[in-house]
Amino acid sequence: MSQQEHKFAQYVRILGKGRNGSRGLEGAEAYEAFRMIMHEEVEPIQLGAFLMLMRVKEETPDEVAAAVRAIRETLKLPTDAPAVDLDWSSYAGKKRVLPWFILSTLLLAENSIRVFMHGASGHTAGRIYTKEVLPMLGLPVATDLADACRHLQEQNFCYMDLEQLSPKLHEIIELRPLLGLRSPVHTIARMLNPFKAPSMMQGIFHPGYRPTHQMAAQLLEQPHMAVIKGEGGEIERNPDQPVLIQSVHNGELTEQEWPEMFDKRHIRSDDLNVSHLKQLWDGTLDDEYGEATVIGTAAIALFMMGRATDRETAEAMAREMWGARNKARLG
Repeated sequence: MSQQEHKFAQYVRILGKGRNGSRGLEGAEAYEAFRMIMHEEVEPIQLGAFLMLMRVKEETPDEVAAAVRAIRETLKLPTDAPAVDLDWSSYAGKKRVLPWFILSTLLLAENSIRVFMHGASGHTAGRIYTKEVLPMLGLPVATDLADACRHLQEQNFCYMDLEQLSPKLHEIIELRPLLGLRSPVHTIARMLNPFKAPSMMQGIFHPGYRPTHQMAAQLLEQPHMAVIKGEGGEIERNPDQPVLIQSVHNGELTEQEWPEMFDKRHIRSDDLNVSHLKQLWDGTLDDEYGEATVIGTAAIALFMMGRATDRETAEAMAREMWGARNKARLG
């Protein structure tokens, strides 16, 4: 007796029907595929095949936007959730330099910009993740969305791990050691923006993904978004190199290159001592590279949000914020 084809098989077939027969998913197809994934209507072998076929061809902006729409429907925010100004993703982890960008987000939060940060941790060996670093700085990690809302209201900043934000997506990201490759979910999760913040920052490692994020944000009608090739794949400006900022502003795609902040490159230390983050913040550590990274990263956010009209003004604003920071803020 012939077995009836599983409903999800059509999406695997679309992606994998050979060199001449395969194609990407249309928006409606990607939406339904990810709706089924999120509702546990897919067999494990189908999920693995689907993710790797999409990975080989690379996810398109249409697929990313449709997947985000499907996943957002599963995120249930409290009815009294506070308004968030800036969505910030942290999924890569750091292995070469400290996560100075964390201080950038705290600097923005201290200046009345409410920042929601979400990310994943532990999926790649040899990296340090935001979830691990924050408690070392005396900062809490949200355990659920209600907890996240409290943190946002109390300190204008919150970090929530994907494990709590979307357990199903966390489960998929955790497949990386088994599959040997990142999956499209690494791109999709970055774009979730669960609190519907009008401004969004994105960091990628592979430059080819910049326009994917940019165009997906346009399809999602994200008012303001900037994506950069960040240090290690996080949203972090390397002050020793020029940075290309690709943005969306009310449906318009733009790009602008900012020059490096120094004439000579710095020699990087292999010592990823997390206590240096607190020491830089409280002024007991003098680290030219770290300070410029914090200021330069915050400047990109200020520019993207329209708080500054040009690079020079944005950097001056960020530098002024840094000079006026509450040095007793951390731990």
